[in-house]
Amino acid sequence: MEKVTLNPREQTRLKVLNEVNRGTIRIKQATVLMKISSRHAKRLLAGYRQRGAIALAHGNRGRLPYNKIDPVIREQVVELAKSKYIGFNQQHFSEKLQEQEGIPLSRSTVRRILLEKGIGSPRRRRAPRHRSRRERYPQSGMMLQTDGSPHDWLEGRGPEFCLIGAIDDATNEVPYAYFQYQENTAGYIRMLREITGSHGIPLALYHDQHSIFELSENKMPSLEEQLAGKRPRTQLGRLLDELGINSISAKSPQAKGRVERLWSTFQDRLVSELRLAKACSIEEANKVLRQFLPDYNRRFTVQAKEPGSAYRQPVADFKEEEVFCYKYNRTVGTDNVVRYGHQRLQILPTPQRQSYARCKVSLHLRWDNSLAVYYEGQLLQTRSAPLEAPAIRKQTQSLALAGCQKQPTKPQSSHPWKQWVYR
Repeated sequence: MEKVTLNPREQTRLKVLNEVNRGTIRIKQATVLMKISSRHAKRLLAGYRQRGAIALAHGNRGRLPYNKIDPVIREQVVELAKSKYIGFNQQHFSEKLQEQEGIPLSRSTVRRILLEKGIGSPRRRRAPRHRSRRERYPQSGMMLQTDGSPHDWLEGRGPEFCLIGAIDDATNEVPYAYFQYQENTAGYIRMLREITGSHGIPLALYHDQHSIFELSENKMPSLEEQLAGKRPRTQLGRLLDELGINSISAKSPQAKGRVERLWSTFQDRLVSELRLAKACSIEEANKVLRQFLPDYNRRFTVQAKEPGSAYRQPVADFKEEEVFCYKYNRTVGTDNVVRYGHQRLQILPTPQRQSYARCKVSLHLRWDNSLAVYYEGQLLQTRSAPLEAPAIRKQTQSLALAGCQKQPTKPQSSHPWKQWVYR
């Protein structure tokens, strides 16, 4: 006698069909109890009366699936993973199986076969870090998030350039944004100058670990910095210290997610506005941006948790040209000349001091590309000085080489090199 194994649902159907055979219930009531259609119930009853309980079992029970992988192939895959292709990741391994061994298996199938044998992926991935949403700063001006976004803003109608801007952490207001060709120190100095003039000085600036903001930890301080107990700073880091802005460096893009989401919005909305205005140059793009920012702030600015503003207004004797500039330390020559690149500045005598030879001065490169020399906070009078003899010779040689360069000439069509026999 053949042994039949039924699952719980099939056992329930067997009990119901037995009651139908006894006449206790009707087939219509049986369909409700078995939760099947009347047609299927009649088919089960006919099969049960003809073949017995085996008619209630599924017909595929005990059969191998048609897509089951041959055990020989499975063992071959495992053996290749342990010997010939040891160390291959699962995707690479599945590609080699198909190209080199003639075994067309998907990556998921290969992965399942290897995991059943306890062979994991050779690649080790770090577990995702837990991140929690940070509360906004309670007042506007307490912290600005800043970044640069290089992007094809004109969608091929012009050159690619970078958008530099900042967003208020408390209100989502964008106090300033500007297009320029690349992300550099001058762009951030311009941004701080404009924000200081329109809003005030923020308390903190949140930025990435770009070398514009901070130098590498491997950067060794100079001897003068070591003696003074100072750390080396960038031009922008020096500017933030002078303005009293706390510089905060983000350890990941997610940490400054507010400005990252701002660029995502701008790369959608602002790009469409530039396309609508048919902007093809950086000047036209900045013109569209100036019209776009007020509308953006009106739509997306939120109310700060606390009223008022944390922006600090500059002091009464604040001189913009002495702060928003590049500053370099120089030693005055014995002839009272200070050098900057190819320029030479002659320091003139003052009532306080006749000669500044060998003095440590601060050379300022201002926003209008003019140079100014300061000694102990005092602006010194200067004029242009003639170049030294080596600099004149170098300049003369450069001009001579530029004039002696032979212009390339195109051979005529009758030249022997263009004849058929030479081709």
